[in-house]
Amino acid sequence: MSKPGAKRESASLFRARARVRPRAQLTLPEEIRRAMHVSEGDEIEFAIHTDGTITVRGYVFVPSDQAWFFTPEGLAGKRQADDEIAAGGGTVHESAEAMFVHLGTLGAAD
Repeated sequence: MSKPGAKRESASLFRARARVRPRAQLTLPEEIRRAMHVSEGDEIEFAIHTDGTITVRGYVFVPSDQAWFFTPEGLAGKRQADDEIAAGGGTVHESAEAMFVHLGTLGAAD
């Protein structure tokens, strides 16, 4: 039984420690990097909450010319394409030129 007002620690899947080195640097353990989906050059976001807890998450930038892909519409289109491919659909082209010719004919039918 816990004491009144005592904070209860949540269950952990994995725990790790890292020593803060000069200039406030530390190395994230491999398991933590994998769980956060970060690698060299990515950013880490820290948030301090009103209850005193601190959350840490990976923050990966997407180049602005690729951001459209991560919109709800872009992701829905990817899911639709994945489903079509899984069902045996889709078209394979001999070359990029042939693909663009095919795409041009799709627009002409509208």
